Amino acid sequence: MKYKMIQRANPQDRTQIKWYAAPVNEGRVTQREIAADIVELSSLSRGDISNVIESLITVVPRYLMLGRSVNLGDLGTLRISFGSEGVDDKEQFVPSMIKGVKVVFTPSVQLKDAIEKIRLESAD
Repeated sequence: MKYKMIQRANPQDRTQIKWYAAPVNEGRVTQREIAADIVELSSLSRGDISNVIESLITVVPRYLMLGRSVNLGDLGTLRISFGSEGVDDKEQFVPSMIKGVKVVFTPSVQLKDAIEKIRLESAD
């Protein structure tokens, strides 16, 4: 993976500017490309694999909306997280006080181990 050097100011002291490494995004892989790559690793057709991916895209949000975490094996786990305004008495709380609902991905140990082996090189 390539990285580039960029200058950034220190948020606490804007006069301090330093150079930092940042990952270079080499583009986005599409669902179609992923399906084509999986075809090469399996006995399934691209249509079968595309159907499985589409079904996964359909069912994962359902589980998350039911308050369940979704374990995707050696890839990792998805779960819902949010914050809320605080109240002195729980009877004062209303659901509209919940803010920042988001999906959190926690990579598996296997994925973390694979990423640790990444070879980095300068894009310059």
